[in-house]
Amino acid sequence: MTRTLTLLGATGSIGASTLDLVRRNRDAWQIDALTAHCSAAELAALAIEFGAKLAVVSDESCLPELRDALGSSGIEAAGGRAALVEAAARPVDMTVAAIVGCAGLAPVMAAIERGGTIALANKEALVSAGEMMMEAVSKHGATLLPTDSEHNAIFQCLSGNRMSDVAKITLTASGGPLRTWSAERLHAATPAEAVAHPNWSMGAKISVDSATMMNKGLEYIEAYHLFPVGLEKLGIVIHPQSVIHSMVEFRDRSTLAQLGPSDMRVPIASCLAWPRRMDTPMPALDLAAIGELTFFPPDETRFPATRLAREAIRAGGSAPAILNAANEIAVAAFLAGQIRFTRIAALVEETLARSNDAPRPASLDEVLAVDQSARLQARSLLETNALV
Repeated sequence: MTRTLTLLGATGSIGASTLDLVRRNRDAWQIDALTAHCSAAELAALAIEFGAKLAVVSDESCLPELRDALGSSGIEAAGGRAALVEAAARPVDMTVAAIVGCAGLAPVMAAIERGGTIALANKEALVSAGEMMMEAVSKHGATLLPTDSEHNAIFQCLSGNRMSDVAKITLTASGGPLRTWSAERLHAATPAEAVAHPNWSMGAKISVDSATMMNKGLEYIEAYHLFPVGLEKLGIVIHPQSVIHSMVEFRDRSTLAQLGPSDMRVPIASCLAWPRRMDTPMPALDLAAIGELTFFPPDETRFPATRLAREAIRAGGSAPAILNAANEIAVAAFLAGQIRFTRIAALVEETLARSNDAPRPASLDEVLAVDQSARLQARSLLETNALV
């Protein structure tokens, strides 16, 4: 049976991987709506290829170009934030939420409030507004399918098991390209060195997050909301091969692990086919060829980001949103050559310290206000402190 799908963020890496799988299973899916920030020509080409009913650019100034590119295809074109939210609220079988940043908050909430099934690839939704999002999921009967490889692995390991039987959930982390570097060498790391991830092909920002371990810190916060077992039952282990994507230990001391290639099409396929399975184009996992799997405890002295994330969870309120916003400013400053690698976490920690009395946001507008306030604070610290 053909299922309908809306893809929010069609021109990004998650969008490309999703559409690659749909392209290989054309009889299984009918694309309803595709969105992008701008990238009008690319979005129009994809909408025409997949026979979408609607194409939306969140930057309304790109709408004329989108309309021109769609030509006489008969595909409806729309632009602006309101149009993006309306696209997310369309009645489809699945909404893939792959918009990067806080721009994805309102569309994700719209899909949740419709009571739909959402394959969630937007970190900011759960990091910045996790309590609010999960309350809305419960209220509206929505289904969240995690698309991050680590959370999808946990989701698969938990299938058929009770949350009350979980003894520990362990997120695995590659450790990034700088895992074995000394503190002194880390201080001098360049953007080119920080983005050279050994296992995954990712954008610059998320690659730096992997190098600082902040990516794992953000995933820590997401896991706390997705899998409510309590902070004391969440852990992280460094696993450089990125073959085991996460593990769940149960109270009988059985541990289930999900293994797979370092390719986002695997967890995306898990979501698209859920609760069943589908073919993917990746080769089979060859453990004999891999040879060995190794594991190490995280070093929060050299890489304090996971400690900061854990402290943000304990603090609650606006702390996770502040951590996320400050990190984005810090990473951008590092990539621009304004601060050293080791100062990324320092700037985040200082921003959290300056904003520790912010209350828990009660609405998406309040989340966005906290986000903007934290960005201003982080930028102010960049200008007034010698962080280089």
